[in-house]
Amino acid sequence: MAAFPQTIHFIGTNTPRRVEMAVRNLDVEGTIPPDIEGAFFRAVPDNAHPPMFADDIALSADGMIAKFDFTGGAVDFAIKYVETERYQLEREARRALFGKYRNPFTDDPSVAGKDRTVANTTPVWHAGRLFMTKEDGRGYEVNPHTLETVGKWDYEGNLKSQTFTAHPRIDPVTGELFFFGYEAGGLCDPHVAYCIADADGNLVKEQWFEQPYLSTIHDFVITEKYAIWPIFPTLADLDRIKAGGEHWAHRQDLPSYIGIMPRYGDVREMKWIEGPLGVSCFHEVNAYDDGDLVHIDLCLSSTNAFQFMREAGGIHIAQQDIQGALTRWTLDMGKDAPTLTERPLGPPGDLCRLADADQGRPYNRAWYLSMNPNAKGPPMLGGPVGVNFNCLLRIEPGNGRISAMELPPGAGISEPAHVPSSEAGHGGWLLSVVDIPNSPNPADYASELWIVEADAVERGPVAKVKTGLPLRSQVHGTWVSRARLDASCVK
Repeated sequence: MAAFPQTIHFIGTNTPRRVEMAVRNLDVEGTIPPDIEGAFFRAVPDNAHPPMFADDIALSADGMIAKFDFTGGAVDFAIKYVETERYQLEREARRALFGKYRNPFTDDPSVAGKDRTVANTTPVWHAGRLFMTKEDGRGYEVNPHTLETVGKWDYEGNLKSQTFTAHPRIDPVTGELFFFGYEAGGLCDPHVAYCIADADGNLVKEQWFEQPYLSTIHDFVITEKYAIWPIFPTLADLDRIKAGGEHWAHRQDLPSYIGIMPRYGDVREMKWIEGPLGVSCFHEVNAYDDGDLVHIDLCLSSTNAFQFMREAGGIHIAQQDIQGALTRWTLDMGKDAPTLTERPLGPPGDLCRLADADQGRPYNRAWYLSMNPNAKGPPMLGGPVGVNFNCLLRIEPGNGRISAMELPPGAGISEPAHVPSSEAGHGGWLLSVVDIPNSPNPADYASELWIVEADAVERGPVAKVKTGLPLRSQVHGTWVSRARLDASCVK
């Protein structure tokens, strides 16, 4: 294509920006708390070239790594493309060479067999290294100081899986990284690789198992005892892909499942527990052990949230008609044949955030994004599903208490990152980019980084970092302290 299509995936906060830059000393309104010393990294998909097909989607855009760097109350901003093999080949050709989302049969013949990942979903920090990840390939290491791409990461040749999840989990006590890759053996392979890297970044375990059906597994959770894979009936089909169709199609008539095994155990110990029909989830908040009970808290919806995945399965439901809730699934592992019980915890939403110290443990609060039913005017266009969230929620899952931060009319908000506090008893801070419209033109907005007291979100931001720029929609982000940056493996 000679130009970008004017679909939901290329307008509003999905408008292609295609600019690498570095800006020092951004304007700050308010006072930045002293605890915020380090860097907030964001994964920002942004097409370097117009796509080959008009029905391309935001999930296919080239990965950019963005960084807000906090030093003594001053804030610098930088953003660069992740120089994946795909990005480098298309840059040399000065055009798109890779076709539809996760469909190599639609590519230009010149790139047959090349790495298709765009590394555009999650910045992951572990053992002194920064990786940009997307679940259809291995991660790419990035220099955390310069944002230059170091190269593809395979644990010094030890990783056999061809894929690496965008949602690994780090145990806050042991420092171990628990991760997986589905389609581990390649396109439409039914196997999942379950892996553990120690606190020093060494791959110490990799085991493969087969899932009940060939589904997309975007996220998983750990507890102190278990590794847990909630999976949902959005399925791949090789014949459909070869015919030029979508990689994923949702099935409303099939059950969901929970796969659960001892986290240091053997995959042959995996138990599969059937869940509700047709439901979907892309992100889990947390899981934890409660005696023999295992609680799994997840952003559950009645069907798949992505229109192109629903319609490929013949499901035609308007985005606003999808039902959902923050939901708790509980398993009684004291039973020989555990079953799943369900109860709602909070309003529908997604892009959840947990304090790192609470990972896999009992927890008393978390944060996620939702839609404000009292918002004035329509939501901001953009993001992976075509509209942005416009409300930040804090929830206490034990008692259901909810507090909310509202946004200016027409504004959108990205997933927050949590920064712990050095003050005993203080809940820390949240960092989140808020996009504020300047005019009715959906591409005309200004992006600000808001700093919010994590346990008082209803008070709004204590400080705003003004970029003066319209930044493209973020997927996920992560906070890295100054001490960890200074101790990084790559200088």
